[in-house]
Amino acid sequence: MGRLRRSRVHKGIRDIQRKYRTKRYMRDIDQIHGDIQPENAHKFEKPELDPELPGQGQFYCIPCAKHYINKESLEEHQKGKIHKKRVKLLKDAPYSQAEADAAAGLQKADTKPKKKEVAMDTAEA
Repeated sequence: MGRLRRSRVHKGIRDIQRKYRTKRYMRDIDQIHGDIQPENAHKFEKPELDPELPGQGQFYCIPCAKHYINKESLEEHQKGKIHKKRVKLLKDAPYSQAEADAAAGLQKADTKPKKKEVAMDTAEA
C-alpha cells in the first residue's frame, strides 16, 4: 500500500481568507443610502483629482461604490448584472432602528418595507 496524502490541506489558512474578505469588501447598502442623500451629493458631482485612485477618481459608480479607469469601463459596468442588482437593492429603504426594535419584540410592529424612489443613472439600453 502506498503513502497517503495528508487531508485538510488548505483549511488552516485563516489569515489568507480574512485578507481576501477585507480586500473584496464593498460598502454596505445603508452607507450608500447616506451617499445618495441630497446633502452629500456635492461630494460626487465634481470630484477632485486623486492620482492614487483608478482614473484619478473621476469615474465613480455611486451604487456600487467603485472607481473605474475610464468612462467606457464605467458604462460597461453599468450594463452589467452586478450594477443592476445593487440599484435594485438601493430602491428599498434601509432598515431603521425602529424596525430592528420591532423585530426583537421591543415595540409594536407597525412598519412595513417602504419603497424609496431614488434618482440614479441606470444605463438601460
